[in-house]
Amino acid sequence: MAENSDTNTELPFNFGWIFAIIGGIGLLFCITIGVLTLLASKYIKNLKNYNFVFVIAVVNCLTGILGIVLGIFTLIELSKPEIKTLFNKA
Repeated sequence: MAENSDTNTELPFNFGWIFAIIGGIGLLFCITIGVLTLLASKYIKNLKNYNFVFVIAVVNCLTGILGIVLGIFTLIELSKPEIKTLFNKA
């Protein structure tokens, strides 16, 4: 049997870094969506920034089951005419 000395070759880069970078980007994205959702809830309480709240409700529909439910109910409530007038008065 011939011995093969090339069995211990090193990879050109560490694949662990790819997972760390993708995970970091995902974490940053989730934190950003969470902060924007909390900001939208503050705006709903103060009856300000109707368009911002509407956009965040649509973005929440793109995230998981809880986000879909939250986004759909928010969009239903925001589409009512009396809610639109409340935002316009404030």
